Amino acid sequence: MCLLINKLPATKRRGKMKSTIKKTIITAISILIIAFPVVSAHADSAAIDRAVKNAMSELFKNSATAKKLAPLAKGILIFPNVIKAGIVVGGQFGEGALIKKDITVGYYTTVAASYGLQLGAQAFGYAMFFMTDEALEYLDKSTGWEVGVGPNVVVINEAVARSLTTSTAQDSIYAFFFNQKGLMAGLGLQGSKITKFNPDN
Repeated sequence: MCLLINKLPATKRRGKMKSTIKKTIITAISILIIAFPVVSAHADSAAIDRAVKNAMSELFKNSATAKKLAPLAKGILIFPNVIKAGIVVGGQFGEGALIKKDITVGYYTTVAASYGLQLGAQAFGYAMFFMTDEALEYLDKSTGWEVGVGPNVVVINEAVARSLTTSTAQDSIYAFFFNQKGLMAGLGLQGSKITKFNPDN
């Protein structure tokens, strides 16, 4: 097959390559449409509040570090269910709420797109603990905050959790992943765009 392709004129080879890329993108888009039925229909605020409350309870039950940091946080932004899917071209989407002193003060979406070697779909949740007023103010003033620009975000894994205490927590924001389902690799927040929205409109 390689020999046959190599014998084709350059214009035909380019045409064949474009056709392959187009098919790959169409397949990826099809997966995303199936995986993201919520993109075009937001959950209402009551549904988000219930999901956030359950997710927070689950996170605290499974992470002693998150439970210790919570009283020190100026606010906690939690996304109970983020869906990620893709073939070469991928994306993820989720809805959540910002909690201050156990009260919901705003609703947010998290969206990310990616390109590269990836195959499959997964669901997960994540929470961001805002430890300073400045970091929380940055989120509030952003029309769409892209993670990686602005306040420093530290993702808590097992190694970091073992060494982190309430007295050594000096970073602006700490992020926790939880409830991961599916076989797709590469959980991350870099490049995610977080935007405030009104779910009841």
